[in-house]
Amino acid sequence: MTAASLKEKRVRDLARMAKQSGVRGWHSMRKDQLINALVRRATSAQSLHGSDIQAEAPKHKEACNNSSTDEKKPANLQRKQRVSKTQKPGAVKKKTARTNSNQECLTVERAAVIKRIKDTQAQQARAKSLVTNPEPSQKRNPIRNRAVLMVRGPHWLHAFWEITTHSVQRAKAAMGSEWHSAKPVLRVLEAIGEKGERPVERICREIEIHGGVKNWFIDVRKSMSCRVEIGYKTRCGEFHKLCRSNQVSAAPVSRGDSLDVHWKDIESDGSKIFSLSGGYSTDSDSEEVRELFQERLRRPLGPPKANSTAHSDVDTNSAKKGFPLEVEAELVVFGTTEQGAYLSIQGEPVDVANDGSFRIRLEMPNRRQVIPIYGQSASGLEQQTVVLAVERNTRLMEPIPTSEADAAER
Repeated sequence: MTAASLKEKRVRDLARMAKQSGVRGWHSMRKDQLINALVRRATSAQSLHGSDIQAEAPKHKEACNNSSTDEKKPANLQRKQRVSKTQKPGAVKKKTARTNSNQECLTVERAAVIKRIKDTQAQQARAKSLVTNPEPSQKRNPIRNRAVLMVRGPHWLHAFWEITTHSVQRAKAAMGSEWHSAKPVLRVLEAIGEKGERPVERICREIEIHGGVKNWFIDVRKSMSCRVEIGYKTRCGEFHKLCRSNQVSAAPVSRGDSLDVHWKDIESDGSKIFSLSGGYSTDSDSEEVRELFQERLRRPLGPPKANSTAHSDVDTNSAKKGFPLEVEAELVVFGTTEQGAYLSIQGEPVDVANDGSFRIRLEMPNRRQVIPIYGQSASGLEQQTVVLAVERNTRLMEPIPTSEADAAER
């Protein structure tokens, strides 16, 4: 827009242009005043537009540089920067709260894992510890190391033990690093040797046991003399003994009588179990058996101790004669044959049961006797005779005072 081009326009057109351009006082201006005002307005507009272009050029250059730098950065870093620029304060708080919640969950899970590990370790320690906890009725009697083996029937032995905390700790210190792999073991030792000779013991069985118990039933496959040892066996095979039991003679397999399981149920069989468990032997181990039985059954077992007060009440004449002791014996003959067979012993007929078994009791005098047993089949076509020779020789020994008997045993 120039002054020459504006002069060709009419005053009315110039006034309209001045009004549109925002020229003040255009309605009172003449033609030359309107031209000058429009030229000044056009010149000032051009100068302002040029300065805006110069100011925007550095910004555009900086934006280009920033865009090229962003392209060089990793994609995940650019994404984080864009998210951080666009995130609102509320979103930041929610993210912080979510992070804290996740950390709390991890803490709870970690605590649960630690608790499970500790519980497992405690369970393993209980399963490994052979320490005996005293029963309420035994709190007066301190726990001491002992093991007692008892015969409980033709096929079973019963081992009972008490072990102190000090013994287990001593074994742990002796084994060192091998303690972690050691296992509690009940070892069965069989005594082999001729009668009158010192027997040799060999390992018959090794039974892995666990803590929390103080007795164990052992099945017997044959008649034998044996004892047990309780201790820890390492992975390399070394055995650390804690206690050793008395020696017993397992009942023959042919015995049909059974013995009860619980202490409170063996009142009637107490003396029998005590005898089969070696309670009447002269070994030092029998004293452990006697103490355990008397403690559990709450009554004395075995021969009574000498009592001077009792002797003072006895008549001197009867004491010189000795106390009365008479022994009698009977012979029980039993066996089997076929059903319906005829059987006689010493000429007397014997009843045969439906299953072919028979049993008879005979007197057994103090002498030798020959007993013929005659049998005939049910058909009468076959006969069989068995001769049984037995001898009884009973001798009455001279009485010995108790004090002298004890001295002889020592």
